[in-house]
Amino acid sequence: MGNENSEIIVAKFGGSSMANLEAMTRSAQISATKNANMVIVSAVYGVTNLLVEISKQAPLGEGEKVEALVEEIADKHNQILIDMNATEELKEDVSELLSEVNMIANGMLLLRECSDRAYDSLVSLGERMSSLIFSQVLAGIHQKKNVELFDIRQVLKTDDQFTKASPDLVATKEKAQQHLVNAKYGDVVYVSQGFMGSTSEGLTTTLGRGGSDYSAALVAEAMGADTLQIWTDVAGIATTDPRIVKEAKLLNEITFSEAAELATFGAKILHPTTLTPALRAGIKVFVGSSYEPDAPGTWIVDKTDSAPLIRAMALRREQSLVTLSTPKMLHAHGFLFEIFKIFNDFKVSIDSITTSEISVALTLDDSALLNKKIISRLSELCSVKVETDLTLVSLIGNEINHTPDIAKRIFNSVEGINVRMICLGASKHNFCFLVDKNQADSAIQKLHQEFIQ
Repeated sequence: MGNENSEIIVAKFGGSSMANLEAMTRSAQISATKNANMVIVSAVYGVTNLLVEISKQAPLGEGEKVEALVEEIADKHNQILIDMNATEELKEDVSELLSEVNMIANGMLLLRECSDRAYDSLVSLGERMSSLIFSQVLAGIHQKKNVELFDIRQVLKTDDQFTKASPDLVATKEKAQQHLVNAKYGDVVYVSQGFMGSTSEGLTTTLGRGGSDYSAALVAEAMGADTLQIWTDVAGIATTDPRIVKEAKLLNEITFSEAAELATFGAKILHPTTLTPALRAGIKVFVGSSYEPDAPGTWIVDKTDSAPLIRAMALRREQSLVTLSTPKMLHAHGFLFEIFKIFNDFKVSIDSITTSEISVALTLDDSALLNKKIISRLSELCSVKVETDLTLVSLIGNEINHTPDIAKRIFNSVEGINVRMICLGASKHNFCFLVDKNQADSAIQKLHQEFIQ
């Protein structure tokens, strides 16, 4: 991974790379070796979940549970401080942020509510604490550059949709040019926070779960970086989940469109939106493991040297099949519009869809159907049949819709498994179908054997 000094690199480390002092030290060594200009970190492993749990328990008035959660968060950070023999100053700074956690939690207990704004202030403290500690760990290791803690809220500007804020790209780019010049051209490396930003008024926002990778890509785009490195606990992107297929192979390279399909259809490595800023700005993305920094990892690029028919496969679990039928649909225009309008009103995204003369079948995440109003609204238009406990099997590759006999090969491989719905043709990168959740692993194992030797 040749890295000339002129290359601008943003490196992002996930929660597992921040789990303890050992993990932080390993991540710091990678940052220094790769000569990253900007390092974005997630919260210490498990801390975001604990903060989210506080936001659920406090409005219920569960004082003791909240106290125990705050204590657990404090223990995780204090253990790292003890292990690194931290300075008094660092201990005080961390303790100040811990008391902020406590203060917000007490406010929620008192008011018996958790507003979206308070939620964002609370959960962002995970990143604020980890980046503070990590900047000191990196400063102790880095030979070439000065390490400075940087508050990403100065640069990453968003709207005020708390808990799932959208970035203001123009303002973010402007602020990056103003504040990040030293990291780009100087002898400074900034350590900053993923997952969070701020409104134009300076109120803390978060980009939603999975937002750390996304915010790192936004920062890379705003800085005009050449490369975005995403360091996780897996050594790259595999042909499928190695827990299901032990023969799964790591991919050296994959295109943006393949990776986006893979993420959308269930692979857990990257959040689908993560890639958008990098793709827009033509930034190469590298995915590697901070536990095996010398493993080759996976490059996500615009064009790859190879374009195999099937590059990878994924499962998207907890799917429902909703079949909508009405004789009125025959030769009638406007019916699909009405259906999509209902899903749009409820902000529910449809994963895949097939239509026939008088019916439409579509797949949704099970969670979408928790809102019973959707079904009753649809029932006013047509008859609705819902099947749950299904899994979407996706094959991701190239020119899938122009390859003769591919369907025959797929269905011969999964002979004996009942297929509920097939979706092909919408994308040349994807062929997907629904199976019963109990047969999903077996389907992937058979397909992997057939297509990926």
